Amino acid sequence: MSGTEGARLFRETWIAGVREHFPGEPKPGYVTPWEDTPEWERQAATAVYEQVRQFLETSDGHASRLTREQKGRFVATCWTAQMFKHFEDPKPGYVADWPDLPDWQKETDSDIFEAIAKSLS
Repeated sequence: MSGTEGARLFRETWIAGVREHFPGEPKPGYVTPWEDTPEWERQAATAVYEQVRQFLETSDGHASRLTREQKGRFVATCWTAQMFKHFEDPKPGYVADWPDLPDWQKETDSDIFEAIAKSLS
């Protein structure tokens, strides 16, 4: 899978997770399709996809044995690094630590890791 295909997988899984886990009606930006996603966000999705892919590959796939929470934490940490890369002074919600993230976002981040792992097997 190319980086662009991986980034699309990331975004599609994010949208599916938001639709499944978000309480109520999500903000439109949370479910914006890939074609309308801002360039910085496409770059961030590509980078996080690549980090998860490399993590899985360098562990010979054994990172898939992490707990669901560990998987989500990894995605969240990688995303936070991208927020610092793309924004000089990111909004606090963009760089919140795992305990401060809403449950819907934790579940969605875990879904993303698992979707990437599945795509590699």
